[in-house]
Parts: sequence; C-alpha cells; structure tokens
Amino acid sequence: QVQLAESGGGLVEAGGSLRLSCAASGRPSSYYHMGWFRQAPGKEREIVAAISSSGRSTYYADSVKGRFTISRDNGKNTVYLQMNSLKFEDTAVYYCAASTLAWGAGPRGVYEYAYWGQGTQVTVSS
Repeated sequence: QVQLAESGGGLVEAGGSLRLSCAASGRPSSYYHMGWFRQAPGKEREIVAAISSSGRSTYYADSVKGRFTISRDNGKNTVYLQMNSLKFEDTAVYYCAASTLAWGAGPRGVYEYAYWGQGTQVTVSS
C-alpha cells in the first residue's frame, strides 16, 4: 500500500502560479502511475493530469493543456503539478491518486485509482 499527502495549495490571483506536491510513503511511488484530480463544489471529480510510473508518458485534460505540467521524482517518492496561468475556474480541491494498473493507453478514469490523498485547496481569485 501507499499513503499520499498533498501540499502546496493556497490562494492565488488569476494569472498566477502554484506548485502542488504529492509525497508518497509506504510502497515506493515508482510502482504506481499517478494522477492529479480536482473537485469543485457541486461538480464531479475530474482528472487533471496523469503520469506513468517511469515518467515517460503523461496525460492532460484539455482544460489545462499548455498551462499545467505533471512530473515526478521517484527518488524522492514525490509527484508534482506545476500550475501556471491559473484561472478562476481552476478553483477546486486537488487530489493526487495512485493506480496499480499498467499505463496502457493512459488513464481510464477515477475508478482505477485505488489510493488517494486528503486533498489540498486551490483558490484562484478573479
């Protein structure tokens, strides 16, 4: 099993940047492909970005392409989400998650991620 803990959220003005971190403990994070999700009030949880266990493959939701970058440092058991050019609509609780499934063609959805962090709030003021 793996335990996940997010950090780095906060309040930022539109156009600003934040970097989220997800620290893994327990089984090394290199066993998992990792994803960042977000959930805004009244909305379903949605995937933002994902990265394969090796870091060679990535996926981005259309809404964040060109603005967000996912990366990982398996030596530090940490996954990052660099968020630039933040918009009001990026406001949400952000979660990192780990999947034991092979990357294959990329992330399949929320259901494939067995392990979740507690979330970190990102608020973008307009």
